[in-house]
Amino acid sequence: MEITYEQYGPAHADQLVAFLCGDTWPFHATAAVDPAEARRRIADGRYEGRDNRTFWITVDGERAGLVRLMDLRDDTPLFDLRLRSAYRGRGIGGRALAWLTTHLFTEFPHVRRIEGTTRQDNEAMRRAFRRSGYAKEAHHRDAWPAPDGEFRDAVGYAILRRDWACGTTTPPEWDDEPGPSGDDGAGRRRGGL
Repeated sequence: MEITYEQYGPAHADQLVAFLCGDTWPFHATAAVDPAEARRRIADGRYEGRDNRTFWITVDGERAGLVRLMDLRDDTPLFDLRLRSAYRGRGIGGRALAWLTTHLFTEFPHVRRIEGTTRQDNEAMRRAFRRSGYAKEAHHRDAWPAPDGEFRDAVGYAILRRDWACGTTTPPEWDDEPGPSGDDGAGRRRGGL
C-alpha cells in the first residue's frame, strides 16, 4: 500500500466539499457535513491560509483521507484527521499521524509540541497516538458533543519536540494533586498550614 500526501489548494474546493459531504464522521461533533457549511468553512480559510494547511491522504492513487493542520503560527499546532469509511481500520490513520508529526517538526522550527484531542471511545485514534509517541495529557469529562445528542469524554494527547527527536515519550506527572484535606495524597501535609 503506497501512501502519499498532496497539499490542498483552491482548485480542490469542489473535491473537498464532495469528500466532507460524501461520508460520515462518527468521531466528530457533526457526523454528516452540510455542503453549504463545508463551502463556508473553505471560504473562511479553515483549510488553507497563514494559520492552516491541508493535505490529501492518497492511498494507491485514491484520495482516502485528509489531514488539516491548524494554528501553524503558534508553537503548539493542532490537527484534524479524517479517513473515508472504506479506508478505516487499515493502519492509515497511524501512518498519517506519524507523517504529520514529522512534517510539523521539520517544516516549522518554532513548533515545540503538537496537540490532538479525540473522543474517549475512539480507540483506534488513541492507539495511533500512543504508537506515535504522544502522551495522554488530559481527560475532559462530558466535553465532546456526539452526533446522537449525548456528550462523551474527550482525551487530549501531545508530543514534545524533544521526545520526537529522541524517540521517547515523557508522560506528565499525574500524582501532583494535594489530597482532599490538603495533604500530598500520602497523608503528609502540603504547604505552610
